[in-house]
Amino acid sequence: MSNTAHWSEFEDINVWIFDLDNTLYPSHSNLFAQIDQKMGEFVSRYLQVELAEAKAIQKKYFREHKTTLNGLMKVHGMPPDDFLDYVHDIDVSNLEKAERLSLALDQLEGRKIIFTNGTCEHATNVSRQLGIDHHFEHIFDIRQCDFLPKPELSVYQKLVSDLEIHPQQAVLFEDMAKNLKPAHEMGMKTVWIPTQEHWSHDLSDGDHIHHVAEDLPDWLHSLLETRPGF
Repeated sequence: MSNTAHWSEFEDINVWIFDLDNTLYPSHSNLFAQIDQKMGEFVSRYLQVELAEAKAIQKKYFREHKTTLNGLMKVHGMPPDDFLDYVHDIDVSNLEKAERLSLALDQLEGRKIIFTNGTCEHATNVSRQLGIDHHFEHIFDIRQCDFLPKPELSVYQKLVSDLEIHPQQAVLFEDMAKNLKPAHEMGMKTVWIPTQEHWSHDLSDGDHIHHVAEDLPDWLHSLLETRPGF
């Protein structure tokens, strides 16, 4: 894996795919902490257990089923919509406009897509607050994934099939290293945006991570500066 990239590696890319949470905004914004708290509250209420036990169940399902939602659906047969509506009803007003990221996105030729384990509504809410929603032609969310989460391979196959993407001409940006593995196996380029969270680093060793971007806007601008004639 490399912390730098040259445009020659990306000149054939015509689809730029971005995860949402802790990827299109920096993890220090702490936005996901709100979602995490609300997941615990929902589990507590739904299973009628104390919050401490609910948090333990939440983390167990995340480890064993890739998302808390998937665990609740598989183990308890829970319908997903109430959960998704509740946990994504958060305050995004503390997110600063992503002007530097927006400038980079504007200079990237090709399609831009958000690929998230969250909902379309959540992705729209966040990207609009960041001031970058107009860059994206499509949000491929958990509902379009039939409620199966990344890194299920079938989800990536559905993404490229539904949106007519050639994997060899696409790149995926993700804060969770394990979510890059299926993309690499399909032929996509991959860029990892590491965070301080332990789940960001699961499966972070291996050739499925092509590049590391400590700061997404800076990394994109550095890449753009290597274009011929820049």
